[in-house]
This record gives sequence, structure tokens and C-alpha cells, in this order.
Amino acid sequence: MYKVIVYFEDLQDKNYPYKVGDAYPRKGLKPTRDRIEELATDKNIRGIPLIKAENKSKK
Repeated sequence: MYKVIVYFEDLQDKNYPYKVGDAYPRKGLKPTRDRIEELATDKNIRGIPLIKAENKSKK
């Protein structure tokens, strides 16, 4: 699971809007590993990471 760190509209999902703090992907969406890498790095249209991996460790 990933967390949205910058607002974006997913151009590969009918412009579905993701707000900061939302989970990515939304329920029912199964993005490819390449798509996740694209959004988590600067290799997208915006040129900045838009999502980051959630830390699943328990404190």
C-alpha cells in the first residue's frame, strides 16, 4: 500500500483524483509495478514523486 504525498489526477485511471493522505491504489484498481514506480519516482509527467510506500511496522 502507498500513501499519496502530492495531489494528482491519475491519467491512467480516467483522471481519478488522489488527495494528499489518500491510499494508493484505490479499491478495485490493480496498477502495474511499472506504474507504481512511475508515481513513486520522478519518472512521471510532474517530475516529482507523488506516492510513497507506507511504513507497516508496528510501534
